[in-house]
Amino acid sequence: MASFPAVLQSEWTKIRSVRSTIWTLALTFLITLVVGGLLSLVTKLNFEEFTEGSSTPFDATGTAFSGILLGELAIIVFGVLAVGNEYSSGMIRVSLAAVPQRATLLLGKAAVLGALALAVSLATAFITFFTGQAILGSHSTTIGSDNVLRAVIGAALYLTMLCLFAAGVTAMLHNQTLALGVLVPFFFLLSPILSAVPYAKNVARYFPDYAGSRMLTVYEQSGQPYGPWAGFFICLAWTVAAIAGGILVLKKRDA
Repeated sequence: MASFPAVLQSEWTKIRSVRSTIWTLALTFLITLVVGGLLSLVTKLNFEEFTEGSSTPFDATGTAFSGILLGELAIIVFGVLAVGNEYSSGMIRVSLAAVPQRATLLLGKAAVLGALALAVSLATAFITFFTGQAILGSHSTTIGSDNVLRAVIGAALYLTMLCLFAAGVTAMLHNQTLALGVLVPFFFLLSPILSAVPYAKNVARYFPDYAGSRMLTVYEQSGQPYGPWAGFFICLAWTVAAIAGGILVLKKRDA
């Protein structure tokens, strides 16, 4: 029977030994930072035009995080690859032979993935925020302003939970290609489309991406069904359900 610390060490070794997973984490950082910086620059150069007639305060934090949508894609791919590589290579059989306790195996993998994703996401969120504010200049905000620190930390938690959600879905499907085929259309096609449909948007507002994005909100807008903290718990519930589903499928299906 493998101890949990041994499982954590094993999972850490697996992740850092596969270059594709490390590159996707690096892309999460680079894409979020670069796109956010470029859009902050465009906003600064066209500030009067962009804010003309606006009834809400300018959201300097949201502008800095404009690239997080593409960053989501990279960290979802990271979660999928970190779990799916074992199935595509057949190494899952070796892992299960070493750790017969299937729940322990997946929880250990989730713990390592979550810790690594959170570390990268925190660095991404804070560096992206401060870079964006430096570019915005006189239109910037500060980390000590109302709701800003919560939004920055919320961005990191949001990316981390998306990573773990993707990992749980991949564990349920046992196939990284199928997982990407489900997750990418769901987050980047189905969810945005349903959010724009009058009746369907009442359901889409409780999808993990919409709920998680509420955590980045600095200024509350009218017509929103819930606030940032409710969004956090909804996104967390989706994440826990995905991991639990992965454990259940792993226990009931052959590798």
